[in-house]
Amino acid sequence: MDEKRHDAAETPPEQECEPPASSTAALTLGALGVVYGDIGTSPIYAFREAVRAAAGDGPNTDYDILGILSLILWSLILIVAVKYMLIVLRADNRGEGGVLSLMALARHDAGRFTGLIVMLGMAGAALFYGDAVVSPAISVLSAVEGLEVVTPALSNWIVPIAVAILIGLFFVQKYGTGRVAIVFGPITAVWFVVLAVIGLYHVILNPYVLIAINPYYAFYFLFQHSGVAMAVFGAIFLAITGAETLYADLGHFGRRPIMLAWFILVFPALLLNYFGQGAYVLHNHDSRQPLFEMLPEWGALPFVLLAMLATVIAGQAAITGAFSLTRQAIQLSLLPRLDVQHTSAEQSGQIYVPQINMFLLIGVVILALAFRSSSALTAAYGIALSGAMVVTGLLLFFVIWKVWHKPLWLAICGMLPFLFIELSFFGSNLLKVKDGGWATIAIATAAFVIIYTWRQGSRYLFEKTRKSEVPLTVLTTSLAKKEMYLVDGTAVFLTGDPESAPTALLHSLKHYKVLHKSNIILSLVTEDRPRVPESERAEIEEINELFSKVILKFGFMEQPNVPKALAQLRKKGLKFDIMTTSFFLSRRTLKASAASGMPIWQDRLFILMARNASEATAYFQIPTGRVVEIGTQVII
Repeated sequence: MDEKRHDAAETPPEQECEPPASSTAALTLGALGVVYGDIGTSPIYAFREAVRAAAGDGPNTDYDILGILSLILWSLILIVAVKYMLIVLRADNRGEGGVLSLMALARHDAGRFTGLIVMLGMAGAALFYGDAVVSPAISVLSAVEGLEVVTPALSNWIVPIAVAILIGLFFVQKYGTGRVAIVFGPITAVWFVVLAVIGLYHVILNPYVLIAINPYYAFYFLFQHSGVAMAVFGAIFLAITGAETLYADLGHFGRRPIMLAWFILVFPALLLNYFGQGAYVLHNHDSRQPLFEMLPEWGALPFVLLAMLATVIAGQAAITGAFSLTRQAIQLSLLPRLDVQHTSAEQSGQIYVPQINMFLLIGVVILALAFRSSSALTAAYGIALSGAMVVTGLLLFFVIWKVWHKPLWLAICGMLPFLFIELSFFGSNLLKVKDGGWATIAIATAAFVIIYTWRQGSRYLFEKTRKSEVPLTVLTTSLAKKEMYLVDGTAVFLTGDPESAPTALLHSLKHYKVLHKSNIILSLVTEDRPRVPESERAEIEEINELFSKVILKFGFMEQPNVPKALAQLRKKGLKFDIMTTSFFLSRRTLKASAASGMPIWQDRLFILMARNASEATAYFQIPTGRVVEIGTQVII
């Protein structure tokens, strides 16, 4: 069944209901483990790579180290603290965040810009998939490399150990991560405290490093080292990777816990650690792994083990984000129906998508084996995330202008400075295409082609089938005048177009020449909001004594349950008994055609995706014993 889009009216952000203090504390601790795993592990490699990039035009001076620290500091302040914390987190779609949620919000009242906004949303989703492949690989590799500092004899085992950890991480996804996730927050909290203590110790030893707070050193570095400035800028970006996760996980934790975790612990810990690394390198210019080398000898191994745990948590956050994004994309008709399994009876957000898990596993292992070090992977890392930040900034511009109804000049002035910085980051990361950035671009491009093909193919298929369908009112009026043989029970005919007679109904009449005493024409609609209240779930229209038309509405974060939704309509007078009801679905066999409007290879890709899509009965949770499928052939 093809689903039909419906734009729900959205409102500017409302005042967030404050949870109790105990709940806020628990959510804040939980946010540490899920939201901040990625940005929290950046100190392992971000400062190190920036220092290496700066050495490209000669040995680093103290002013170079101060300049790098100043760039990291002000990037964290402007992009994470100001843009994401103070602006982006306010652009929630009924409490939900993420690029597709923002797309759904931005296209409300977008008018002629709707197509552009949808394209931006698809690009943002594709870039997220690119990041979800690279992020676990670079995080785990960077932590395992700390073993080289502890004992160089393990250098040849770094990649095998990292690959084993990654395979184990993806293997446990099917069992659910709810129980393990309970300890994610405390472990990450310990990680940040340790980062802060290590950094503070070295800052106290060399407080001179604190003058890097002055942005003069950032500008001085950029002007004095114009030859390597873009390369350093690309490395500096590694310090703010994970900023998109703050918004993507908004629906899980809420704005207040995410902000509290940032300003109370994460931000201070990151600053102390980066400045501590700077203080250490000022005395040790030849340092290769400053974060691990600045530890006392007795603490090196425990810290490496803690780093491994932190990076596994960061990888888990990327995987969970990919699962959540996939469910949204399916509901918004950007991807075919996939097998979405719920791993928790209590938490609807804990899901497992086997196809996506396998795709990520294969990609992550290939990257780890191909690049073999976190330094090499930094070339692939950054392009997808910086591109996703630009997409978020553009979508946010439309939200400020069209949804919040602010003046155009204010929306431009508000977003232009951030877009300038993020486009600079994006441009600097593009310089790494030949060194490995091509891998991320290839993954994101493949994801975009798949999303675009499914959306275009679904639209062409809908238009094709609609031309051959009979208007529902014409058919029902005609049948009401005829003497038909009626059988007991209820027939539910699923259709993507409530104004046209379902194909399954037409073929049923053609072959069986009977009608049920009660016939429901059922359409499912996905609205541009995360969840639909039960009071607004359905629209019921009685056409005549034989036919009723029902439209069920679901949010893009909900898993449709058709029998449950219909059963709840008994309160509104709908006669429904699952044991006397048959669901009629149309199963289409698609054939490629050069006249479809898409290239023939794209037709074949669309048909391949349609054939491998999950069964409608399983996706809509319809009992298989109550389903009748009628086959048709469509040439697209």
